[in-house]
Amino acid sequence: MSASQGQSKLDKVLAEAREYKAKRETGYREQALKLYPWICGRCTREFTNANLRELTVHHVDHNHDNNPSDGSNWELLCLYCHDNEHSKFEELIQYGATKEAAVDGATYNPFANLKGMMKK
Repeated sequence: MSASQGQSKLDKVLAEAREYKAKRETGYREQALKLYPWICGRCTREFTNANLRELTVHHVDHNHDNNPSDGSNWELLCLYCHDNEHSKFEELIQYGATKEAAVDGATYNPFANLKGMMKK
């Protein structure tokens, strides 16, 4: 194989790689990563290139075909918060809407008599 044939093959591979990258970047994940800061919308965990694979795009209306280019149906969630969000949705589908019982705040204050205890 001559040097020019090798160069031609390399050019073809590079062109295919560029085309694949451009096509992939039109996907909703790449669009969302460009629109939003790399922070989980629930737990506020921050992401970098090193752990970006753990940041997912969640479809707010759970319709993966609804991908407006303004990102209004997307939010970035870490793997754990994304799983939790889908679990809540599956429970809603399975059991229907349920009202959660109101949780009263704690009334015990372990430091209520701290000043008195400090005098002893």
